[in-house]
Amino acid sequence: MTSRTVLLNPGPVTLTERVRRALLSEDQCHREPEFAELTLDIKQRLLGVYPQARSRYEAILLTGSGTSAVEAMLNTLASRTRATLVIENGVYGERMTAMLRAAGRPVVTVPAAWTAPMDINAAEQVLRRCPDISHVATVHNETTTGRLNDIRALANLCRQYDKALMLDAVSSFAGERLDFDAWHPLAVAATANKCLHGAPGISFVMVRGEQFTEGKSQAKTLYLDLFRYHREQQTGFSPFTQAVHVCYALQDALRELEEQGGWQARHRRYRDLSTRIQKVLSDLGIRRLLPEADYSAMISSFHLPDDWDYPALHNVLRKEGFVIYAGQGDLQKSIFRIANMNA
Repeated sequence: MTSRTVLLNPGPVTLTERVRRALLSEDQCHREPEFAELTLDIKQRLLGVYPQARSRYEAILLTGSGTSAVEAMLNTLASRTRATLVIENGVYGERMTAMLRAAGRPVVTVPAAWTAPMDINAAEQVLRRCPDISHVATVHNETTTGRLNDIRALANLCRQYDKALMLDAVSSFAGERLDFDAWHPLAVAATANKCLHGAPGISFVMVRGEQFTEGKSQAKTLYLDLFRYHREQQTGFSPFTQAVHVCYALQDALRELEEQGGWQARHRRYRDLSTRIQKVLSDLGIRRLLPEADYSAMISSFHLPDDWDYPALHNVLRKEGFVIYAGQGDLQKSIFRIANMNA
């Protein structure tokens, strides 16, 4: 049995002692200049994770889960009159569609099976057939299975058909390559408590800067309007109360990332851990759900062993100090998932 619980779920992650101590920082009012300085520092450090983004993007901090960042991105940027094309191959792509529908936005979907790559050919056919589409949205790392989607191919399509690309990078930011120069996304949504190794409660959206000078907010929500946050965060303040102590933890998590060699070093460590996990389970006769090359570096999915259901497997491992993750939807009774973020 381990001396501490090891979280093998895809966020929240097991915190380092340094980040955990940051949660005990002195109490602070979110309207004080010290917290404004903290916010500005975090925003710059987030942009520095992928240096290509520094000169052309703005980082907007929100108090909420990664889902709140994705919903803020879609609510603020997706057109009220022109359709957004969502490429789905898992729970989180389908959730983007649900968010757009809840906001009353026109939406077109290109669905694929949860175990399949996203359908780029079908996406191109839709873009060719429906010129009124203004935006394309998808998930980078589809946590449903651990599949890393081919954003380069999709970004090339967006460039070819002049569509704005919005990415859910909630479970890939700081753990996988995000090529801001080549992909040129309009916006990328992510969170503190996955590959950044921060605590839950703070998320963020990185948006191309010209959107705030040349564009107009499409939001029909007060709390999730990124334009409102952008105006106030120019000086480090926010329109609503932020999760103060979680911000201190995020600042230290970002410092750790920088000290450890940035996202590239983290990616290499993740890949090594993932490869080792898959090999050990393969040696035990436990089969991967997807081909090895299709997985991201930080989460893998496996068929349940014969004669085991998920609760039994979970409970045995939990007693040993390891928390694994169940499948979702139709995969709930047939697979389990292992994430190696900060494992």
